[in-house]
Amino acid sequence: MGITKSKICALIPFYNEEKFIEETVRKTANFVDLIVAVNDGSTDKSVELIKNQEKIIVVNHEKNLGKGAAIKTGFEKALKLNCDLLITLDADMQHNPDYIPQFIEKAKEENADLVIGNRRWNVSGMPPHRRLSNFLTSKLLTIKTGAKILDSQSGYRLFRCGKLPLLFPKFTGFEAESEILVKAARNNLKISFVNIPTIYNDNKSKMKSVQAIIGFIKVLFI
Repeated sequence: MGITKSKICALIPFYNEEKFIEETVRKTANFVDLIVAVNDGSTDKSVELIKNQEKIIVVNHEKNLGKGAAIKTGFEKALKLNCDLLITLDADMQHNPDYIPQFIEKAKEENADLVIGNRRWNVSGMPPHRRLSNFLTSKLLTIKTGAKILDSQSGYRLFRCGKLPLLFPKFTGFEAESEILVKAARNNLKISFVNIPTIYNDNKSKMKSVQAIIGFIKVLFI
């Protein structure tokens, strides 16, 4: 498949991200053909801020179902839209859209099915508890899958859409991102990495530590 002629789409799941989502969508639009923004039951002004922006398709969940559920909805929509490449990134500007061309180039260079943004090449900007958590989860997933996973918690990813049916998550929370990596390895997908900066802003994380740990443990046993 020729990367340069591909229909490139972005998937941005979001829940109450009115502070950053407008900027995220606007900058992402510079690099893709379409943006699928999955509103996971937001109660703030997020949808109003982006619904009329360029290249945007908003898909709404009536209530908050979890990031995994939003990713699944986005995968389904990307397939219906006949996208060739799908870039997933968070709505809070912790994933700089300016790096999207590097993901596309890496997929082209290495014929990768999945390209993951790797922040662990320089963890100086990562809070200590996140650094430890990422190290442990990446190590455990590497052991489980037999594939080298450099940054298991990065949601900044590129997928070849032809492979998406193999990767649909069953988990509905943040653990779905680890589940996808397990499924990618089991299906012998080519996984590559792009170094990206570690960005943390003043946006409060929606990840609940206890739920995330329990969810990850469940993933280890699938």
